[in-house]
Amino acid sequence: MSTQSVPRPEYPRPQFVRRDWLNLNGTWQFETDRGDSGLERGLLGRELRDEILVPFPPESELSGIGDTDFLEAVWYRRSVRLPEEWAGRRVLLHFGAVDYDTTVWADGTEVARHRGGFTPFTADLGDLAGTGEEVVITVRARDPKSGPQARGKQATRYANHDCNYTRVTGIWQTVWLEPVPEVHLRRPRITPDLAGSAFHLELPLSGNRPGHRVRAVLGDRHGEVSRAECRADLDLAPRLHLAVPDGRRREWSPADPHLYDLRLELLDAGGQVVDSAESYAGLRAVGLRGKAVTLNGRPVFQRLVLDQGWYPDGLMTAPTDEALVRDIELAMAAGFNGARLHQKVFEERFLHHADRLGYLVWGEFGDWGCETGGSSGDNQQPDASYVAQWLEALERDYSHPSIIGWCPLNETYQKLHDRITRLDAVTRAMFLATKAMDTTRPVIDASGYAHRVAETDVYDSHNYEQDPAVFRQLMSGLAKDEPFVNCHESGSAYSLPYRGQPYFVSEFGGIWWDPGAAAAESGEDRTVSWGYGERVRDEEEFYARFGGLTEVLLGDPGMFGYCYTQLTDVFQEQNGIYRFDRGRKLDVGRIRAAQLRPAAIEQRHGA
Repeated sequence: MSTQSVPRPEYPRPQFVRRDWLNLNGTWQFETDRGDSGLERGLLGRELRDEILVPFPPESELSGIGDTDFLEAVWYRRSVRLPEEWAGRRVLLHFGAVDYDTTVWADGTEVARHRGGFTPFTADLGDLAGTGEEVVITVRARDPKSGPQARGKQATRYANHDCNYTRVTGIWQTVWLEPVPEVHLRRPRITPDLAGSAFHLELPLSGNRPGHRVRAVLGDRHGEVSRAECRADLDLAPRLHLAVPDGRRREWSPADPHLYDLRLELLDAGGQVVDSAESYAGLRAVGLRGKAVTLNGRPVFQRLVLDQGWYPDGLMTAPTDEALVRDIELAMAAGFNGARLHQKVFEERFLHHADRLGYLVWGEFGDWGCETGGSSGDNQQPDASYVAQWLEALERDYSHPSIIGWCPLNETYQKLHDRITRLDAVTRAMFLATKAMDTTRPVIDASGYAHRVAETDVYDSHNYEQDPAVFRQLMSGLAKDEPFVNCHESGSAYSLPYRGQPYFVSEFGGIWWDPGAAAAESGEDRTVSWGYGERVRDEEEFYARFGGLTEVLLGDPGMFGYCYTQLTDVFQEQNGIYRFDRGRKLDVGRIRAAQLRPAAIEQRHGA
């Protein structure tokens, strides 16, 4: 298969790049297994009936399948010949993401199991196939339609509705092979130290051998900046310190998203390189100062947009790498300097482009799907797999400088009462896991509501009030440390009290505007057109409403940012700045102008 015929041919792990790899995207055998009886019926041992274009999910148009019904289980099969030049190395089979419970076999032998639809996993093929030989890879993905499961925005009814979209099942990110030596580098953790003008590296290894050493070389466009080396025969994760001299110091920021090159090497006792990878790093610091969130010591008002990351033809899979870049460029053209990556762990190449373009990102998890429909006092039932999947996301994305905060949960609407519930336990577990994994970024325990961790670094709310005057009144309490807090419609509390943390409205707007469709009025067919509040009557009313709402938040000296809903329309949700196909919907120049007035918190703190 030529490179030109492989969909999504670009390297899928841009912050830890090895030279040798093999992209397995393209045509695979495929079969739907609606009763999840395929193992008993012998699907593991035979050819499958249909074909699918990986990495596009079977519900999508680009996959060639386009089946949007519930898919209880799906099977994939492909033969691949291992390159002869890989002789003497172990072969790793990587999956970017498969939804939801996955089992992988190589030549009929199980090599991996994984739960979770958003995070990567790897199968070590070991001795199952030699170089130059063919190996048959079989994948079964189970995606049950009931029970608590981290689904994100995938609809649990047959049809799309409200802000829930067409489901995704099975493989939806790149599948690829990579040869590594028996003892090899694993993904590093790169921690910028702006105050110390340095980078701290942890270089996990698959094992230790006498005489081995690790070396890291930091560079920029002028050449080598610094290097460090240490023994690799003692610690499972050697640590290196890379100093950045004053003359080569360049901070990463939206105004100057400078990235240093980084070369990582594992050396044997004779000084020969036995494993190496290319990476990069950005020198920046995120801090908290009163109610401000600072970047490199200065408040930068976060003009964020809610990005769902869905595409008409690929669903959760971007049709091309250029489509990922385009979404960031569209947001920046409209005056946004970052995004909440909403209800989805975006593929890593999106973060790579955010790193190089200077786009601020909150890393989030697609936690929707744990609602049981029970009483509002115990209706959210996330399980231990939520914590496991979130840790996988944190491990993958830790080193990306564009990520300036973490948010493991969103809109967990459950009343507070005097019992500790599963939601309480899992919320705290995810918060503590995040803080243990990363001490350098702020963490929101849950965006919007059900703030159940008293020491959460950031407090926020969601407010879709459409009248700017009423919105101003609702937001006026922050100056007295009495901000708007989401609660149950009865008035019962979802969240522990606000304790003076940095605060922002992390969802607002959602202005319903569908200029071309004969859409139903509010309260009618919400599968056709839907948005928040009453639809604006014309485009001028949209600009007036958008300008009025953003002015309230930009003018509040206690507000460190906001997040507008949303970047694009998504199916029936008609409240985007752009159309679902990324076509023009509004005058983005006017949207940009409304946002670029100086923010009060930046003026107050002397940004």
